Amino acid sequence: MKSKLATALLSAALALGGYAASVQAYPGMQKKQGGEVQSSVDLINVLPKAYPIDPVPFKDAQGKAIDFSQYRGQVVMVNMWATWCPPCVRELPAIDRFKGKFDPKQFRVLPISIDMNGKEKVEPFLASLGMDKFETYYDPQQQLGQVFPLDTIPATFILNQQGELIAFVRTFVDWDDEKAVKLIESFIASETQKQ
Repeated sequence: MKSKLATALLSAALALGGYAASVQAYPGMQKKQGGEVQSSVDLINVLPKAYPIDPVPFKDAQGKAIDFSQYRGQVVMVNMWATWCPPCVRELPAIDRFKGKFDPKQFRVLPISIDMNGKEKVEPFLASLGMDKFETYYDPQQQLGQVFPLDTIPATFILNQQGELIAFVRTFVDWDDEKAVKLIESFIASETQKQ
């Protein structure tokens, strides 16, 4: 009986592992080979070509449905996070400082909480951290899982001015690192050259 249960659990784990690995496997999503990581910014994967993203709705603080098409013309950094995720919470103050380093007409930061209770859970949590002015968005049903793999958070996805995925990272990043600023500046400059 125990061996049948173990076999069933192993089969289920393998099936789920295969499913998680296949969810939105973007070109270039495989792990980087060789070389030591000098900075958490080095973990950001820049895709060899832009990858189209379907417009999937999420909510603003007022509960209004929005999607990434509303940010066309700007480079957008989407950061998926949750209150129950310590590395996510650790990133939030740096993300807040990071967005202030850019012209909001060129670059937008969209932190999106996937907490099931949405705003009623997130607002008091942010207030307890002294971050009650932190602008966040909400996706309690994880609808963005249709375009981004959400099995690991924090996860950050960077979109070009056309709303296409150009880079991503599925781990904590030190957004105070000057390398992060230089990377975003290079994306903005690249988009400006195309115009």
